[in-house]
Amino acid sequence: MFSYVSLEQRVPQDHPLRAVRKLTDAVLRRLSPELETLYADSGRPSIAPEYILRALLLQVFYSVRSERLLVEQIDYNLLFRWFVGLGMDDAVWNHAVFSKNRDRLLTSDVAQRFFAEVNKQAKKFMSDEHFTVDGTLIQAWASQKSFRSKDGSDDSDGGDFRGQKRTNKTHESTTDADARLYKKSYGKESKLSYLGHALVENRNGLIAAAMVTHADGYGERDAALLMLHRMQEGRSRRITVGADKAYDTKDFVSTARELNVTPHVAKNDKGRSSNLDGRTTRQPGYAVSLSRRWLIEKGFENTT
Repeated sequence: MFSYVSLEQRVPQDHPLRAVRKLTDAVLRRLSPELETLYADSGRPSIAPEYILRALLLQVFYSVRSERLLVEQIDYNLLFRWFVGLGMDDAVWNHAVFSKNRDRLLTSDVAQRFFAEVNKQAKKFMSDEHFTVDGTLIQAWASQKSFRSKDGSDDSDGGDFRGQKRTNKTHESTTDADARLYKKSYGKESKLSYLGHALVENRNGLIAAAMVTHADGYGERDAALLMLHRMQEGRSRRITVGADKAYDTKDFVSTARELNVTPHVAKNDKGRSSNLDGRTTRQPGYAVSLSRRWLIEKGFENTT
């Protein structure tokens, strides 16, 4: 098939992805020396890292649930081809090759550097004093049937586990060993999951830091402290962080204060004493921080 209309001409000038592509290209140009260094010893990968990063953005924007479907979309979706940087007739990669190259890229520092460079572009829209932190459950793409005994003592195919005691100490998924059986609250079904964590600034709700951890009862608070520690590196200025009542623990409150962070967490004083006192809660900024906590939900709207 021959076409007189290029991909560039097919994408409307007011399409939202045009602004994203412009910003992405600027960031990738700044990261180019690091991308070259990353593959200096073994040569360039079969898929250029610039393509992978752009493709992963599309996967997030359009909630594409797997690399197989993502590669399929890039193959026949002209908008996706244009955004990634492929021509109309360029061959698309095998999904397994894409996944392997993605893993290699994301285990380097490049992904964090990419995020940091994007953040620099948004600094004028972000508060550098007031933040909110929270976590969300991310369901793994592993089935309950894959959660098998570590010692191989399971007799069945894993489909009938009623009445069995299954824990993360004795069992693990055969298809996703990093996933953990977890439930966010009492009365909910336990699922193989991860925990996603975000630190957002309180002016516009833009994400200042993010990470994913194993799903466990300490993951949210530990991840929050780690992100706050990184945020405060090289800074002497005190900041505030809002959070829900799950963060009202002695360890979190005391460690946050050691990091020069004022914890504006919701008080958990039902049947117990809160770890916050009037020195914090009587300040006008405390109520303001709690009123801005809803902003963090914008970053979690598309997580599953």
